[in-house]
This record gives sequence, structure tokens and C-alpha cells, in this order.
Amino acid sequence: MAEEPPIFGPADLRAAVAAGVVTEAQAAALTALAHDRAGKRGALPVEDEPFEFFRGFAEIFIATGLAILLGGLALLLTVLGGVTILILVPAIIAAVAWAMAGYFTLKRRMNLPSMVLVSAYSAGIYVSLLTFLGQIDLGLRGVAFTSAALTAAAVLAWFRRFRLPFSMFVFGLFALLATYALFTRYNPGGTVHDLEGWVRSFVPRANLTLASLVFGIGAFAGAMWFDLKDPHRIGRHSATAFWLHLLAGAALVNSIAGNIWGAGGSAAILPTTFALLIFALVALIIDRRSILTAGIAYVGAVIYWAVTGDGAADAMDWARILIILGAFFTILGTWWVPLRAAIMRLLPAFPGKDRLPPYSELK
Repeated sequence: MAEEPPIFGPADLRAAVAAGVVTEAQAAALTALAHDRAGKRGALPVEDEPFEFFRGFAEIFIATGLAILLGGLALLLTVLGGVTILILVPAIIAAVAWAMAGYFTLKRRMNLPSMVLVSAYSAGIYVSLLTFLGQIDLGLRGVAFTSAALTAAAVLAWFRRFRLPFSMFVFGLFALLATYALFTRYNPGGTVHDLEGWVRSFVPRANLTLASLVFGIGAFAGAMWFDLKDPHRIGRHSATAFWLHLLAGAALVNSIAGNIWGAGGSAAILPTTFALLIFALVALIIDRRSILTAGIAYVGAVIYWAVTGDGAADAMDWARILIILGAFFTILGTWWVPLRAAIMRLLPAFPGKDRLPPYSELK
């Protein structure tokens, strides 16, 4: 008699965790047991890192309604105006978003509406703080850093309360703003009461490459902390790491590859290519495609210099660039699993290797 096909898979287990039927620790233990019994990576029914943006059209419908509602409240800022309104109305919007999350995030467990709410919450707090601190003699750097840092702390409170993975992406954005504020020198002149002067004062005259590097290392460390707690990629920790890896990849690639390529000319092709290959190797080892998405623009830049030199590209050149770029990511994505397995088998034991996603140990 033919063996019955499996009727319970990773997607069902993730749903059980979301519904509170089992805990993340129990789900991870069940997955580890199943993988060990069936030969680890060879038993995995999917080859991709799980990602869930929304679960159905109902979430899109509700998220659209929430965006319109909160946008209407924000419109009061432009209609009423004034410093007091710019402090109070955004704070009220943040409070409304927090209250709504109690229903849509905790009770209904809707992902996309929750993303809208945390975005409105963080934006409201940031605008309110920026306006309030602008009335205090902190200086431009002090206002920029303090408002971003306090908003990041408020988003951490959101994450602690609602456990929404996307909120760590929002946290990272404001942490990046705070980091840039620390590494930026501001032009003299311009106050928070003079919008044009304020904008001119924020023209960066600083080492933003170093700021990107510092932030990127921190974001990557945070992502790996979450990843190592969920090597089988079934729970909230893995989803949280996904968003942090996006930020870490963008910041690190920008700081390293961007700095090398900024040296100019075709001479930068080799070091930039080497840096991107290192990123690809790290992404394979930790089994995270998301961290590589930030490198697409730089891969395209390297191909541009290789195809056209320092001159302008015509339509035929751009066709070649797109074909090569598409082939690179298609090949890497298609043979990701065997490539990763081969690399992991070649690497000696290192701390944390057994806590990374499983791979086939058979050649």
C-alpha cells in the first residue's frame, strides 16, 4: 500500500504558533525532531526562508481603511497648524494606533494592518518629539539624535507589547537616523522655525559611510541573535531577523562596497566584486537571501563598469547588464540549497554552526 502523503507541514506549524496552540519552543523542538529523523535538510519540504506579508485580501482591505483613517487625522496637521497642534495631534495618532493594535494585532493577528499601525505610531511619536524638542535649546544635532533615539525606544516598547516582527524594521530605521545624527556635522545657521534653513543644516558633511558600518554591524548582530534562537525558521524570532537582515545588508553593503566603488572608475570593479562575493558567502552560510537584496544595485554598478567602462551606456549595453544581473541572481537562487550545503560541509566547526539552519551532510 502506498504511503500516505504528509498532511501537516511547516506552514501548519507556524499557524499553530500564531494561534497559540503550541509555543515557539515546542514548535522548534518538534521541527528539530522531525528533521533529525528524516535526515535534516533533505527532509525540508521548502527551500525558502519563510516570509508572510499578509494572509488574505481582508488584511489589504482593512490596512487600506486604516491608512485612510490615520491619514485623515494627519491632515489635521496641515489644516490647523501651529506648534501645539504639531505636538499634540501626532501624539494622539500614536495613541490611537496603539489602542487599535490591541485589537488588530493581539486579537485578530493581522499582519498588514499591524504594519500600518506601527508605522503610524512611530511617525506620530517622531513628529511630536521633533516639534517639542525643537522648542528647546538642544542644537540641531541634539534634536535630531534625541528625537530619533526616543522614537526607537518607543518602537521597542511596541515590540515588547505586541511582538510584531516588522516593528524591529521600524526600530532599525530610527536607530539608523540616530546613528547618522551622531556622525553628521551640521552647517551653521538654520533653526527648527526656519524650514529651509533646517533642511540646509541637515546636508550631511560627515562620514556617513562609517555611520552605515556601525549601524550595519549592530543590525546584523541583532538579526543573528534572533536567528540563532530559531534555526528552523518557523516562529516570530526568524521573522524578526528577516527585517533586521534587510537593514543590515543595506547598511553594510553601502558602507563597504559603496566606499570602494566611490573611488571611481573601472579600477573599483575587482575590490567591489570581492566585497560582494564575501556578502554572498555570508548570506549562504547563515541561509539568508534577504541580506543579499541590498547588493543588487552594487552588482549592477560593477556590471555597468565592466560592460561600458567609464562611458555612457546605450540600450544594448543596458540589455546586457540586465541579462547578466538577472542570470546571476537566478542561478544563485536556483542552486542556493546545494551551494550552501557544499560550503557548510567544507567549513570547519565554528561557534554557532550547529545553531544555523540545517543542511544536507550527504554529498
